[in-house]
Amino acid sequence: MTFKTSFVALAVLTALTQSAIAQEKSDSEINKNKEIERITVTASRMDKSPSSIPNTVTIIDRVQLEEQFRTTKDLSTIIGNLAPSFSPSRQKMSNTGETLRGRPPLIMIDGVPQSNPLRSGGRSGQTIDPAMIERIEIIHGANAMHGLGAQGGIINYITKKPTGDNQHVASFDVTVPDSLKSNGVSFGASYAFSGESELIDMLGSVSYRNNGVYYDANHDVIGVDTTQGESMDSQSKDFFIKLGHNFTESRLELMVNHYNMDNNGDWMAVAGNKPNGIPTGAVEEKQPWEAANNEVTTTSLTYTHENIAGQQLSMQLFNQDFKAVYGGGCFDSFYDPSFEGSDQVVQCGVNSKGEHLYYEQSRNSSVKWGLKTSLIAKNIADTGIDAAYGIDLFRDTTEQDLVKTGFSWVPESTYDNFAPYLQLDYDLIKDLTLSTGVRYEHATLSVDDYKTLYGAGNKQIAGGEATFDETLFNVGLSYKITPDIRIYTSYNQGFGMPDIGRILRDGNSFPDANPSINDSLALTPIVTDNVELGADYQGSFLSAKIAYYRSATDLGARLALNSDGFYDVKREKSVIDGIEANVTAYLTSNDDLGMNIALQRGEYDVNGDNKVDTDLDGANISPNRINLFWTHNFDNEMSTRVQANYFMDRDFENAKGAKYAEFDGYTTVDASLSMPLYTGTLSIGVQNLFNKDYFNYYSQTMGTNDRYFKGMGRTATLGYTVAF
Repeated sequence: MTFKTSFVALAVLTALTQSAIAQEKSDSEINKNKEIERITVTASRMDKSPSSIPNTVTIIDRVQLEEQFRTTKDLSTIIGNLAPSFSPSRQKMSNTGETLRGRPPLIMIDGVPQSNPLRSGGRSGQTIDPAMIERIEIIHGANAMHGLGAQGGIINYITKKPTGDNQHVASFDVTVPDSLKSNGVSFGASYAFSGESELIDMLGSVSYRNNGVYYDANHDVIGVDTTQGESMDSQSKDFFIKLGHNFTESRLELMVNHYNMDNNGDWMAVAGNKPNGIPTGAVEEKQPWEAANNEVTTTSLTYTHENIAGQQLSMQLFNQDFKAVYGGGCFDSFYDPSFEGSDQVVQCGVNSKGEHLYYEQSRNSSVKWGLKTSLIAKNIADTGIDAAYGIDLFRDTTEQDLVKTGFSWVPESTYDNFAPYLQLDYDLIKDLTLSTGVRYEHATLSVDDYKTLYGAGNKQIAGGEATFDETLFNVGLSYKITPDIRIYTSYNQGFGMPDIGRILRDGNSFPDANPSINDSLALTPIVTDNVELGADYQGSFLSAKIAYYRSATDLGARLALNSDGFYDVKREKSVIDGIEANVTAYLTSNDDLGMNIALQRGEYDVNGDNKVDTDLDGANISPNRINLFWTHNFDNEMSTRVQANYFMDRDFENAKGAKYAEFDGYTTVDASLSMPLYTGTLSIGVQNLFNKDYFNYYSQTMGTNDRYFKGMGRTATLGYTVAF
């Protein structure tokens, strides 16, 4: 038994078409202005409004999040729906290859970095339950506002704050696949409480989610990624608490979020056949290794003061403890002759060299500490100059080892960073603002002596310290032609490190006879130059944004897939340029109709002649896409949303102009509604409404026979939230 497309479409469209009946308000009652300027962008370090930042900024507020939660709880999917320059979700535990403007973004929770600079691992997108998030701030394009890692921009998850009232909120949801098969049912629940006393205000929340098996449009089980990590057939739990105390002019706040996600390990992959269009499948069979999992604890202690000698002070001490276990496999990369016939491992096959392979898997551990300090001074000495300045301190210690044999795949590495910065805003003339700044990065990478794995050359590498110094600049102009129209341009530099772990574990990174980390050019930092030109319009009936950008680096860090399905880092020149645009028409006080567009192209230098000549592949650049949406709010607090995602075809060409990969685009449609029910809110959502059968972007462009995955077919989600 399945949902009938015509029935589902009719049910949704029946609710939507009632908007014509509900329109009785006069133009004078229409809410023309969406009041986006009430939000300040904390990730800007100057708490500026979106229209005063000379970059493309996307704010995903709680209303938009709630609309998306009706159909999905996957944050990558949500961000892509609302900021289309972000890659399509892989619908897996891993987010490797998910980029913003073709480069990896810095992901943060309340300003605490979640991205792992030394060994990415592709798990930074699975560190918090969406139920804990109040809004998402996205600053597009490379920048150094928060230092390390923002090559494609910043994605900052802002968590919920205490409301000041004693309140409890409970939410429940269940998702059912089109096939109605019981093992495909997913469900989740969350509970939050908020309150305050004379001494303290607090907000706490817990959530639990159980993901069933994913089915494609043909009602076949989607293949599992047993190595990088699988979100289907998994369970996740999140504990969140925020405590605060307000003094006369200051505030002290503690935030703790503990998140873990565990795959059940009950399904094994069945290899597909990519040349013949046969997808990777799955069979119910216990995995012969520890199933992939994530466990992350993020802690932040923040002190703010509104008046320190006329300035605003902010200090944040943070910590993140990150652990990730990756699934196992029968890999040449992990083979070591000393374990031939050992009882410590389980034999699993023979490779082309006649070596007896065994099951093995890796485990990544990272501990981050940091201190961010900033002072904001407004209108210094009546000059009209605003300044933000401070010092950021950061330490990351990371190691990746093998679970069965105990070998170190990536040696323990410590990265220390010291970064003072200064940012200035000055109104040159009325409505013309100059923004400029400088940030100095002093970083040290410390690694002890170590040996690469047998399969990576069995090389003895001399440890030591590698020191890096970079001075990064930004400058931007923003001009308000009228109160509704703004144009801007900017130049920003971003600072990042290549995936150090992938470099250290690869013997090819050290070609010399007596290799040392001090001699490896591959460890050199990435400095990305981002140039942007844009225009905004915010009117009563229409808002529109358009921006052109160009992002370039002389020594990038392209991810290249090897024969075992692992990624190596290639240091090459790369250039990406693109256009982002969005238009929202406020048709009435209750109807918004909008379109978001992201077009981008990217090339890299394959032969070292300092000229880009080969298209970046699907692990390093997003597809061109158009997102369309229509939202309607009824007078009785019921609301609906329909959205379509159109992904355009693309061919990938090498330096000789020959096609080496292709992407066959597709379109998916989602629809949802929300309505008051008793004292709560009922939501109904359908993802992939018309049950489109497709292979996802990553699988088409980067997939192998073991990772050639279909996208999810039609699913229906029913949710209920009640406050008491």
